[in-house]
Amino acid sequence: MEAAKHSKIGNWSVRCTRCGALALSIAAFFSSPAAADEGGVSFWVPGFFGSLAAAPQVPGFAFANVLYYSQVSAGGNVAFAKQVPLGNINVNFNGNLNANVHASAQPLYLAAPGYTFATPVLGGQFNISVAIPYGRIESSVDATINGNLGLGGPGFSIGRELTQSITGFGDLAPMASLRWNYGVHNFMTFIDGNLTTGRYDPTRIANVGIGHNALDGGGAYTYFDPKTGREFSATLGFTYNFENVHTNYQNGVDMHLDWGASQFLTKQWQVGLVGYWYDQLSCDSGSGDRLGCFKSRVGGIGPQIGYVIPLSEHYQGYFNLKGYKEFAAENRPDGWNVWLTFAISPAAPTEPLPKRMVTK
Repeated sequence: MEAAKHSKIGNWSVRCTRCGALALSIAAFFSSPAAADEGGVSFWVPGFFGSLAAAPQVPGFAFANVLYYSQVSAGGNVAFAKQVPLGNINVNFNGNLNANVHASAQPLYLAAPGYTFATPVLGGQFNISVAIPYGRIESSVDATINGNLGLGGPGFSIGRELTQSITGFGDLAPMASLRWNYGVHNFMTFIDGNLTTGRYDPTRIANVGIGHNALDGGGAYTYFDPKTGREFSATLGFTYNFENVHTNYQNGVDMHLDWGASQFLTKQWQVGLVGYWYDQLSCDSGSGDRLGCFKSRVGGIGPQIGYVIPLSEHYQGYFNLKGYKEFAAENRPDGWNVWLTFAISPAAPTEPLPKRMVTK
């Protein structure tokens, strides 16, 4: 039975020679200014998964390199939320805010080493990986606040202009996943999290870390027919955020849906669309929450193009370029973002040739 399982996993790889590189290349994750929740930042970065999210991988070590660039902006509550820790504001805000927040990743680099085991676990492929981000974040706030501090409190007007930037390592994000294959149907379940190892200062509006731990998990489905080259993937997950002990702020539970659809024009060229929908399901809380429920959401959609590169008999490379234009944002910065990925992974073994008849 065990030998049969190994043979089945090997056959998956033969039928999908590109899956190893493609699946790893989209498993890229890091903090960014284009997220949500406290001060406009969350653990999950929409666009993390895309095409071939649940496709089987080739056993062995793989390495993905990702460059991420974004330009986002917001106003109102997001601008106020960013300045609550900065100014040690300890009262709820009740008024109106004429403000603009701008943030950019310039760009962020992500190293994502991973390993896929050949021995099946629960009948599926087991993979572990870790995302290691490094880069520069710049944020600016230009705000004029008119309002009062609580019911019946004194009126005030505050003008503020501030720009900050920071360069360094972000939080580590380990991940474990299991994949199963049934012909053209593929399934995946995953669990990942955020470890507060990155540069973070609650008195800054620009950070590469998010200041709190998080636990995330979910599942994915991929339809992929190697004969036609058609593919569709969807990944659904949920994030539980632990309290930020520096600010006494706890983000609510987040839902994220990432999807991708593509067509392989040849064995090497791939084109298609990608998209996401991010929605906060429960309210923010904690003694440091000065904005109330502050649920956030955003959608994004854009094109993608990929190219498979044979590197050697045992390894292959994969380039992927995808971009998103965001829409329907609420209580979070929105704009656009671009991902450029180069992944190296084991090449799938080729099927053995039939024995030839020996003639004299």
